[in-house]
Amino acid sequence: MCPGIKVRKNIDCAAVFSDHCVLQRRKDIRVWGTAPHGTEIEVFLHEAKATCTAMGHDWEVTLPAMEAGGPFVLEVVSEGRVYQRFEDIMVGEVWLAGGQSNMEYMLQQDADGAVAMERMSASKVRYYQVQRVPYKDDYFYRVEQENHWMLPEDAEKGTWSAVGYYFAECLAKELNVTVGIIGCNWGGTSACAWQDKESISSRDTTKIYWEEYAHLLAKQDPAEYEKEWLDYQVWHADWQPRMDAYYAENPTTTWEEALAAVGECRWPGPVGPRCEFRPAGLYECMLKRVVPYTLGGVIYYQGESDDHRPEAYYDLFGSLIGVWRREFREETLPFLCVQLPIHHYESDSVMDKWCAIREAQMRLHREGVVTGIAVALECGEYNNIHPVHKKEVARRLAIQALYHVFDKGTPMEVYGPVYRECIVRGETMVLRFDYAEDGFEVRGSEITNFELAGKDGKFVPAKAVISGDSVILSSGAVKSPVAARYMWIDYAEVTLFGANGLPVAPFRTSL
Repeated sequence: MCPGIKVRKNIDCAAVFSDHCVLQRRKDIRVWGTAPHGTEIEVFLHEAKATCTAMGHDWEVTLPAMEAGGPFVLEVVSEGRVYQRFEDIMVGEVWLAGGQSNMEYMLQQDADGAVAMERMSASKVRYYQVQRVPYKDDYFYRVEQENHWMLPEDAEKGTWSAVGYYFAECLAKELNVTVGIIGCNWGGTSACAWQDKESISSRDTTKIYWEEYAHLLAKQDPAEYEKEWLDYQVWHADWQPRMDAYYAENPTTTWEEALAAVGECRWPGPVGPRCEFRPAGLYECMLKRVVPYTLGGVIYYQGESDDHRPEAYYDLFGSLIGVWRREFREETLPFLCVQLPIHHYESDSVMDKWCAIREAQMRLHREGVVTGIAVALECGEYNNIHPVHKKEVARRLAIQALYHVFDKGTPMEVYGPVYRECIVRGETMVLRFDYAEDGFEVRGSEITNFELAGKDGKFVPAKAVISGDSVILSSGAVKSPVAARYMWIDYAEVTLFGANGLPVAPFRTSL
């Protein structure tokens, strides 16, 4: 498939516009590109028209909001001549799928992916993947120009984000419109990679990300770095296919066994100006390449790579959301996130790295910064940071979107119990929850992973008893409870759910 007919190259649309693209319904539609200064541009979509004059080398028009429909033709015209013509354009819902590897995780890797791909051709889902090239050079622009929107019958469909596809499939079915997903994600990346330098540096809690990088650059020899980077690319091109093949032949192997068989892992390679993990790098090389495309919202799955500074994640993640809303020119742009599930590596001695990450995600939701949150606590896996079942996580994102954005469903359908307040009664603490009016469901022989602490701040396991929409905690070791917490651990069996099957969200009663 070609990304549209280009009569001449001096008047271009941004690469994100191609045949088969999806445009957002019920919002003004922004279309932009490059042209010589002073060029008069006309853009036509169905019965709509917008005009502008190129300033510098850039042009942008805003087409009026439309209802869902299509297929339409999008044309860019100057002086009566059609410079670009894109066909099979649909107007529907457009959502950006951001984050790191669990959002990047491909449909062909998913446990249910083979079945999904067999019936994909009947879905109303389309996909655009922002090119994962972390440095702007000739190769970067060449790959970008070859990029295009994909259809569910295309050979590349297995490379789509599994969470993104399942989410879009749910929305398309419920809303009966075409849903386009823009994949903008990269495994292993910190939230600092996805926002600008000024935003990272403006907060005391997050400026360390930029300061560390600047300190590294100050000591770095550019020529030596280039050599190290090229050596790493050669190594990675050889090592990664061998590792993938080993895992395919030995799906139950451990990481240590895989390394012994394939060889040492040198990932993530040398940090520097070409590295995808540098602060602000993917903000410039990925996010900005699709800004300001008109979106219906954002789904986001990230946080794992910021567990070395969990105390900073509230500010880091909150800053990212603000930056993205600014860049996409919508202060209230719906932003949904996945709360990190249970996870623990067998070789890791620390068991509470993700707790504060989960807390920050929920806090931002309770404060209204995060529009919707998919509590996916039990959806993780031991010793595997990439759970292979993405469909349920995507479903929970979808029901949050349907409720918060499209006014479909009720709070009791889309939330599991969420901690609201506590009351101390003698030697017990009563915990009260939102969204628990229908009661709780216990899976297993008993409720586990509640803890109590007295004024000494030392938490000990507590007995939990359900009483209507509340949970009563007690412990012989704590006569005067001061604080409580639940699932304040990276990985443990999840035993308490709402009556709707959604897990109780992890929490602590005080920060």
